[in-house]
Amino acid sequence: MQIAIGSDHGGFKLKKTIIAFLQKKNKDIKDFGAYSEESCDYPQFAYAVARYVAEKPAGRRGILICKSGIGNSIVANKVRGVRAALCHNVLAARLSRQHNDANVLVIGARFNSTKTVQRMITAWLATEFEGGRHLRRIKQIERIERNV
Repeated sequence: MQIAIGSDHGGFKLKKTIIAFLQKKNKDIKDFGAYSEESCDYPQFAYAVARYVAEKPAGRRGILICKSGIGNSIVANKVRGVRAALCHNVLAARLSRQHNDANVLVIGARFNSTKTVQRMITAWLATEFEGGRHLRRIKQIERIERNV
């Protein structure tokens, strides 16, 4: 599985830490920027990651980081086939996969310690979608996407 990652300037430091963490776990990472702490606009990075994930939903997941995570979440969820979840703890990250089949994890750098973020990512990557009644809801989301 490939992991696309992106941030704005506010999430750049945490993104570098996450990349190092994932590289130690031998994950296949594609970095979509930002590449410095120079002020930039988050929509371009969130959109690039979301499009990349949506192109091959079975083989790709994404991680987005900005100060709050809110803007990245809004942008990523505009892309058909993306289910981006803004999570602030391990349980939310796990449930985003189990119940919502989230394929993009959004992190607010301002609200999480590095240790919590690492635990969230580990849980998120390891958790499978439960299906069942949740699949029915995902199918409803997909129908809404097609009609918008």
